[in-house]
Amino acid sequence: PAPAGLLGDPEPEEAVSDDSSRHGGRVRGFPHERGNWATHVYLPYIAQEEFLELLELLVSRARTYVPSLAAMEEFHLSLSQCVVLRYHWIEPFVRSLRERLAAFHRFFCVADQVKVYTNQNKTRTFIGLEVSAGHFQLLELVSEVDGVLEEFDLPTFYKDPSFHISLAWCVGDLSGRLEGPCLRELQDIVDGFEDSAFLLRIQWEQIRCKSGNKYFSFPLR
Repeated sequence: PAPAGLLGDPEPEEAVSDDSSRHGGRVRGFPHERGNWATHVYLPYIAQEEFLELLELLVSRARTYVPSLAAMEEFHLSLSQCVVLRYHWIEPFVRSLRERLAAFHRFFCVADQVKVYTNQNKTRTFIGLEVSAGHFQLLELVSEVDGVLEEFDLPTFYKDPSFHISLAWCVGDLSGRLEGPCLRELQDIVDGFEDSAFLLRIQWEQIRCKSGNKYFSFPLR
C-alpha cells in the first residue's frame, strides 16, 4: 500500500541543495524544481561480506590508475533511468508498477564481467559488474517498467541496455584511464577470487522504486 501522506495531504517540503561539494562533486542530471521527484526503478542487491572483500580488492587496484575513485555504499541493478515525477503522479505510478510486476517470479543472473561506464553527460565514470547470464528475464522486467513510463510520457530505458551493478565511481570522464590494462587486471581479480562463480550468481527477490525520499517494494513471487 502507498504510505500515509501520499493521498490527500498537501505536498511535503523537500530539502534542496545544489552544492556539489556536499556530495562528492556529483552534478544533478536535471535541475531541481519543487514538486519534481527524482524516480528510479531497480533491483536492490544486499552485499555480503565476501562481496565487500572483492570490492575492496577491485577498488584498491583501480585506485593505482584513478586515485579519486570511491567505492559505492549501496548496490543495485537499474531497470529504468532516473526520471522526474510530479508529486501527484507517485501513487498512480506505483500502483501501475505493482500491477504490471505482480506476475514475475524470482530469478538468478550472473554479474561477473568488469566494465567501465560513464553517465550520459560524461560527468561521472563508474566501474561495474555486467550481467553475463539472466539478460532475457531482465529485458522482460524492463519491458513492463517501460510500459508504465510510457503511460506517464516519461523516457523509457536504453534500447540495448548493459545491465550491471556499479561498484565504484569518480567525477569526470576518466574511462580512458580505467579501460585497457586496468580493466584487464580487474577482470583477473574477479576471475581468480575464491568462490566468485557462486558469489556473483545473484537471486533477485524484489524490485524497488525510489521517488524522492520514498521507497516502494514489489516482491517477486
